[in-house]
Amino acid sequence: MALHIYLKKKQYSAKKKTVNFLSYIFLVVGAMLLFWSFYPILASEIYSQLFIENNINTPLSKQAETSALSQSNSILGDSNIFSNNLRDYTQASTWFPAAPQLNQPSKITMEEYYLSIPKLNIKKARVVVGGDDLKKSLIHYLPKSLPGEYGNVAIFGHSTLPQLYDPKDYKTIFTRLSALEKGDLIYINIGEFEYRYEVTGSIIVLPSNISVLEQKKDAAYLTLITCTPLGTYLKRLVVSAKLVSL
Repeated sequence: MALHIYLKKKQYSAKKKTVNFLSYIFLVVGAMLLFWSFYPILASEIYSQLFIENNINTPLSKQAETSALSQSNSILGDSNIFSNNLRDYTQASTWFPAAPQLNQPSKITMEEYYLSIPKLNIKKARVVVGGDDLKKSLIHYLPKSLPGEYGNVAIFGHSTLPQLYDPKDYKTIFTRLSALEKGDLIYINIGEFEYRYEVTGSIIVLPSNISVLEQKKDAAYLTLITCTPLGTYLKRLVVSAKLVSL
């Protein structure tokens, strides 16, 4: 009888050890998955704080900014995770709530052109002029001038966690935009013409800072914009470039 109890206890002990071992394995795997998911966000934020200028000022007065954001939030919803009317950030018109919306008339009749960034392995990505759907293309936002002309061409593109990056997928295409440095080249193709732009710098702004969309008529500028930190919609990463040759 005693031997039977001993053997039964021994078997139970072995099962318990196996269960405990598997529990530890699952905990470790779960912790690794959490790290895999959140580390890029933290790393992106740390990198931006150390190496990219954070320009969070807004050209609007506080009263005007509050009014514009309140009005847009009433239509689009706010960024609170408990909102029942969350903004759809696959739509370009939600990225800068204080900016004029896309229904404003534009004299530009061109519908699309192509953008290439060799450093990011982006090859002739489609840019829709005045579009709004970032799932299908890059967006030339609020078009007032075209590439090669004096003015500022602002192009929006989606970003996501680095693990999901695919330069051919418009939902992830600008994920590595922060890797661009001063002197890197960006190419715009319109028909048989190719315009070469050179990166001049990068900054991070709040969505209320619409100064990055302003037109400057002293040269031909290109502004690439995406969301940051990666995987979030809290701020905007802005890469500036200037035309250097045709």
